Amino acid sequence: MDFAISRRRMVEQHIKSRGVTDALVLEAMLQVPRHLFVEDALAGQAYGDYPLPIGHRQTISQPYMVAVMTEALQLKGGERVLEIGTGSGYQTAVLARIAGRVYSVERIPELARRARRILDQIGCSNVNIKVTDGTFGWEEQMPFDAILVTAGAPSIPRGYLEQLEVGGKLVIPVGSLGSQVLMRVTKTAEGRFEEERLLDCRFVPLIGGNGWQNDEY
Repeated sequence: MDFAISRRRMVEQHIKSRGVTDALVLEAMLQVPRHLFVEDALAGQAYGDYPLPIGHRQTISQPYMVAVMTEALQLKGGERVLEIGTGSGYQTAVLARIAGRVYSVERIPELARRARRILDQIGCSNVNIKVTDGTFGWEEQMPFDAILVTAGAPSIPRGYLEQLEVGGKLVIPVGSLGSQVLMRVTKTAEGRFEEERLLDCRFVPLIGGNGWQNDEY
């Protein structure tokens, strides 16, 4: 299979045609080899527009959603970005093609190790990964120009807002376990925030002290 052709078709048919226009995002989606971030048996499905299982009850998000969430951050290049939920590492890689430095938090050690290995393989040397409860963010590395959360939260953890730089943007799915709304929150000044509802979505739960508890999931 020619994965480069599949990748270009994915961008043209599933991303550009549905309204994603950010040139940096489109180029990143063309560059990142999504088939490396799924199990070998699923490589042939890697460029379809749907999520795929990656183990541990987690998924790699559909390409369109990855593109929409990345575009919503309105990155210009060179930013410090916090990602909550490394997962497969695919979204991380897309961010790393645009941002100056990506700080990614993952609660499942096996996923973090696998993502690190693939990110190193494709040359994403500007990514730091930490295994911890992502609902608390990464306070030691704050402030961030952008924060992207790849799991659905019952509400917006206060720590994320505090760790944003003024002018920074947080993109996060918020709602019930079954469905969420993708929100963009812009920090307009210290203690002041502007919220936007972007679209309906469905993500795996954000598990942790400031998210869903394991016994609720």
